[in-house]
This record gives sequence, structure tokens and C-alpha cells, in this order.
Amino acid sequence: MTLPLEDRLAITELISLHGHLVDDGQLDRFEEVFTSDVVYDLSDYGQGEVTGVAALREAALALGSANPVAHHVTNVVIGEAPDGRVRVRSKGLGIMTDGSCGSVTYDDTVVRAGTGWRVSHRKVSPRRVPLSGASRP
Repeated sequence: MTLPLEDRLAITELISLHGHLVDDGQLDRFEEVFTSDVVYDLSDYGQGEVTGVAALREAALALGSANPVAHHVTNVVIGEAPDGRVRVRSKGLGIMTDGSCGSVTYDDTVVRAGTGWRVSHRKVSPRRVPLSGASRP
């Protein structure tokens, strides 16, 4: 089955909404982006997995001023899985208070919920090495 254009647009907007909510401090609206039992995998940052929107809110608040002041998402690629879930891969840029910038890759599993699409799993991977380390043989 091919994912209809309307669903692709809704999923792209879902991925974009996350940055707006975090940057605006509207963490109480995380249910608009994530399932209630979302697994937010920050293992590559040494923080393990955060499970559930309440724990995700608390983790963001605990990070405090170490959070980026701006989240920018780009390069959204949507793929369908045979089990009905949707895989979404995107790039994120985070601008820090000192003007520095970091890059991540978001690997998301998106599911249809009663009120629309929601992210049920997100793995955040930092991008620190050009070409992921690929070089000439």
C-alpha cells in the first residue's frame, strides 16, 4: 500500500511541530507529537532511553539552559514498513545560546493514533564525523 500524500504531509508537519513546541517551551503539548509511551533514545549521548511523554518533559526541563534555543528539522524522508508503521528519517540542527550549532539524525517510528499520526520511537544520533567516516579505499 502506498502512503497517501495527505498522510505524508501530516507526518512531515508532525516532525516539524516538535521543534516549535520545544523552542516555545510548550512541553505540555508533547502529546500532539508523541504517543503516551514514546521511547526517546538518547543512548548516543550517554543518557539511555526516556520512556513516556511525562519523562520526556522532565528530561527537557532538567536539561534547562543546556537545551538548544532553536531546533530546525530538514531532509525528511518517509518510508512505509510492512507492519503498517511508518519510518521517518530527518536531519536536525540545534542552535545553542552561544551561537554554536550541532547536527543530529532523527530516526523515528510513526504510528497512526486515534487523533492522527504520532511518533512512538525516536532515536537521536549526533553527526560529528563527515561522511560518517567513509574514505577512499
